[in-house]
Amino acid sequence: MSEHSAALKHLSKAGVSIWLDDLSRERLNTGSLAADVAENHIVGVTSNPSIFAKSIGDPDTTDYDRQLEDLREREVTVGEAVRMMTTADVRGACDVLGETYERTSGVDGRVSIEVSPFYARDTAKTIAEARQLHWLVDRPNVLIKIPATKEGLPAIRAVLGQGISVNVTLIFSPERYKEVLEAFLLGLEDAKANGLDLSLIESVASFFISRIDTEVDNRLGENGPNAELRGTAGIASGRLAYEHFDEVMGSDRWKALADEGAHPQRLLWASTGVKNPDYPATMYVDELVTEDVVNTMPQATIDAVAAAGQDHFSDTIKGTYESAHAVMSGLADAGVDMAEVTQLLEDQGVKSFADAWQGLLDGVEESLKG
Repeated sequence: MSEHSAALKHLSKAGVSIWLDDLSRERLNTGSLAADVAENHIVGVTSNPSIFAKSIGDPDTTDYDRQLEDLREREVTVGEAVRMMTTADVRGACDVLGETYERTSGVDGRVSIEVSPFYARDTAKTIAEARQLHWLVDRPNVLIKIPATKEGLPAIRAVLGQGISVNVTLIFSPERYKEVLEAFLLGLEDAKANGLDLSLIESVASFFISRIDTEVDNRLGENGPNAELRGTAGIASGRLAYEHFDEVMGSDRWKALADEGAHPQRLLWASTGVKNPDYPATMYVDELVTEDVVNTMPQATIDAVAAAGQDHFSDTIKGTYESAHAVMSGLADAGVDMAEVTQLLEDQGVKSFADAWQGLLDGVEESLKG
């Protein structure tokens, strides 16, 4: 076993499911995704509008040329063309991860695709798009990504209640996570009432970590009186979210659903690549290790974990709740309004994905013109 593979194996043994935060036709065509799954303990894949904009919009790629030719010949709309290309990639990744899906009884082996970011503030359109994506991909191991906006919460419940597995994205605060977990529970209760098999429904809650630190650090300043709090907000927020997960998993309400075969909605650590070069490259991996979590990493973070060569990962979440609360109290005393921070990050996240999606639409529209 290579040192690369060994380090990732130790992380996996500590309870962390390692997912790759990237997807492209090139990874599928060259077999690099299949190799990562076989050799490097990758058990899932996440995508988002920015990832697709980068892969499909790469001026040097020829991987999409044949499909673009067919779409151009059929004179499809640009929106249909983009969905045909992105769902084809997700379907291919689902097939690569099919054995993992079977081996883990549907817990891992999952591939995520996001509803249009243009619908982030529209519940009805989000539900309709989620159903359409589920039908288009047509694989049992697909996860439909729905943003954790106020408008997204009822859509999460509705989609889960129809038996569609969901990756809830763009979560930035423990408070919003509590609402997400409530929507998950309500969705499963609806699914049970609808006579569905709860064991076939999977969900993760994607908590974005590094973006929190970027915004909070900017407010604290490099040499301010509270500079020691820099780089602490993201990890503390994630740990407090897990504290709530812990509490709910011990409740009678959850036990009733688990008795029907339901799987927990695992926390997924997203945005785990460091934005500040002064921070250790593996910071958002090492400090968020515990059972029943997912860490979706860009390739650079996976490589950094491997290069660090760690041969053991201890639980770095359980037992930290008191210190995490202290961090949040310290930030409040320093004048950092975390509610304002996290709302800003949600708004920025929605806009960033919408801008990326629009850029992808514009690029494909030019390609369809020939």
